Formats: sequence, structure tokens, C-alpha cells
Amino acid sequence: MIPAPSTIQPFDVAVIGGGSAGMAAAVCAARAGAATILLERQGYLGGMATSALVHSVCGLYLLRDEAGAEYANPGFPREFAERLLLSGAAQSPRRMGRLDVLLHHPAEFALAADRLVREEKNLTVRFHTEVLALDAAEQGFRIETTCRSSRESFFAKSLVDSSGDAVAAHLAEFPTERTAADRLQRPAYIFGLGGVPSACLEDEGRLRLSHSIVEGLRAGRLSREAMGAHFLASTRPGEAFCTIDLPGQSWEHDAYDPLNPECLTALEFTGREIAAQLVSHFRAAVPELSGCHVTHWPARAGIRESRSAITQHVLTEDDLLSGKSFDDGIALATWPLEIRERTTGPKWRFPQGPKPPQIPLRSLVAEASDRFFVAGRCMGATHEAQASIRVMGTCMATGEAAGIAAAIRASDNEATAPQIQAIRERITR
Repeated sequence: MIPAPSTIQPFDVAVIGGGSAGMAAAVCAARAGAATILLERQGYLGGMATSALVHSVCGLYLLRDEAGAEYANPGFPREFAERLLLSGAAQSPRRMGRLDVLLHHPAEFALAADRLVREEKNLTVRFHTEVLALDAAEQGFRIETTCRSSRESFFAKSLVDSSGDAVAAHLAEFPTERTAADRLQRPAYIFGLGGVPSACLEDEGRLRLSHSIVEGLRAGRLSREAMGAHFLASTRPGEAFCTIDLPGQSWEHDAYDPLNPECLTALEFTGREIAAQLVSHFRAAVPELSGCHVTHWPARAGIRESRSAITQHVLTEDDLLSGKSFDDGIALATWPLEIRERTTGPKWRFPQGPKPPQIPLRSLVAEASDRFFVAGRCMGATHEAQASIRVMGTCMATGEAAGIAAAIRASDNEATAPQIQAIRERITR
């Protein structure tokens, strides 16, 4: 048995998970003067943007009928988006119906994130690190981690759970909730495809690819999971990203459970197999794609919903659709409800008025402890509300708010009205 570490390393704030929310939380806590540690299981930051190859940042911009992207939360989300644009890692915002998104390349997103966190003197980063145990005490949290059988122990006065799966909340034995398996947002599998002429990604070309997939299904060359595959041009010439919406339950696993290792393993097998089928089919059936090939495999399938923490206020569908404001509102939610309970495409629900809804700080504070904060997919939200707030732009905004609030709480101060106003002035309009 591996002995526990003999020393406990102290920090003001610990952030669990380095996706869009966790990166924002850690950087902003450090900038607020808190000694901060960021624990990430992968070898890079970005979460879904890098590990799952989600190549568009949604939720950055206000929902507008007229053209012209305008930032919704001009704090950290705007700063990082502009870093991506200035470095060439992202293209100018693209209009898609009523929505604006920022297309980026996952490899360059990861590098931009590296450079950002390395600028912060108050921030320590641990890659390849998993949390083994977490004990909550009155004055903070003891965290046990492992990295390739090496163990470390940390103590933090406050904590931000941005793990995506409310891992820290679960380990602390704080209340969490899960949507029924048959209603969970379905997962996505995204891979990079090279050798793709630009004409294949224009309207007529996309239609031809869709017809070709239908023909492949009829001929038995493609499995039914390939039916909804869709393509978007990469920021690099000759490359596209293909997204396959998986049903969750697949060949090897009957029930969808995004926290079950057998189910997750089956998703990865299924995703790569469908991708390989598509590549083989296109090479044989579409002359322009005779040389196409896989350029990137994701580190993991894209999980859209799993487990969330119970917070002081659980954000609801009505809160978002009615454009509700809160006394402790600290971010704007500007992405519509994108319900993906089936693989037949999303069902969209847009706010009922022009006023963007707010996210209250209470939705980022665990009901069980005012030292425990959540951000991104972990935050307190119903199944329907989570379909809006899970996107990266909103995750960055909630991460920023959670990080600043955690830094305030680590100094033994409560997030009082003036402090909430200070947070709001930084990250909301």
C-alpha cells in the first residue's frame, strides 16, 4: 500500500478540473491574490475544447437577431477569446442562424491556455493528477491526489469544483443530483479529418456527404450511429472536424451512464469504429475524399451532462427563458436551451424576450458549504437549464465568478453585496 504524503501543501484556493470553467476560476482566483492550485487529469487544459475536440466556443456572444457578434461577459471570456484571435488560434466569429460562435483549433487552444496560466505567479498547476479523496472541514478541505502512483496532499481554504462531473462534491459527500439516464444529453464523438477539399464543406458539398452517408447505411457499409455525422471546416486548410452524436448506449453497453467506466469504454470503442467506417466509406464512395484520413482522435468522448452539485439556488428553465435577473447575478447566460436527448439533432428553446438571463452567485455555492463553489457543468441547474449553461463561453463566465468568490471566501470574508457588485462589474454588462 502506498503511504500517504507526510506533508500537506497549503493553498488558499484549490480548483478541481482545468476545462474552460476551471481555467477561468484558477486564473481569476490567483489574480485576486489567492494562492491557488489547479488540478487537471489530462496533460493540458481546455476540457471539452481540447480533450473532446469541441472546436467552437459557444455562449461568448449576446443573442441577437441582427448580425454582429457582441461579447456577453466581457471579463475572462472576452480576454481569452481575444487571445485566441490574436494568436491565430481562432477565426472571426461565425454567424450560424441567430447564433454567433468562435471557431478555434483545439491544439492551439491548449497552447494558449498554457501560456495564460504560466503568467500567473500565484497559480500552481498539476497535470496528470486525479483526486483520490477529499475531506471537508470547518476551515477548508484536505485533498489527496495521485499521479502515476505518486501521491500528494493539499489543504485549501476554499475549493472550486469544475470537474464537469461534480467529482469533488461527490468525494466530499455533498448532495448531488443526476438526470434519469433516458433524458441525459447524448454524448458526442469528434475527430479530425484531413484531406478534405474546401468544396466538400460548402452547402452543396455537405449535402453530397449526407447523401453518401445514407447510401452507405442502406448498403450496410455504415452503422446506424453514423447517420447524424456532420462536418465543420477546421481553421487549418484541408482539415475538417466530424461530429457524431452517439446514443449513449452502444454495442457493448445497453444503458447510458457517463460515470460508468464500462459505458465510457464502450463509447470510445464505438466512436473510433464509426469514424473508421466513415473514413473507409468516403475514400471508396466520394472521389474528392479518396485521400482523407484521421488527423486527431479525441482524448475522450464529449460528455454533455452527468452529475451536478446541489447549490443554494438551482437554476431553472423558467429562469433562463424569462430573462430573470437576480440580486446576486454575476454572469449572463446567452446560449439557448440546446436539448440533445436524442441523436436526431438538437431541440432549441430561445428566451422569450430580448433581456439576457442572469446566473446568480448562489447557483455556484454549494448548499452544504459556503467554502465550496462550482462552475461549468457542475453548477446547480436543472436538466433543461444545463442545456444552456454547459457551453464554453458561459463556463468561462461562471468559472471567473466562482474563482473570485472562492478567493474572497479564502480570506475569511463572505461574498457580501459590495463584493458581489465588484464581481458583477468585472464580468457582466
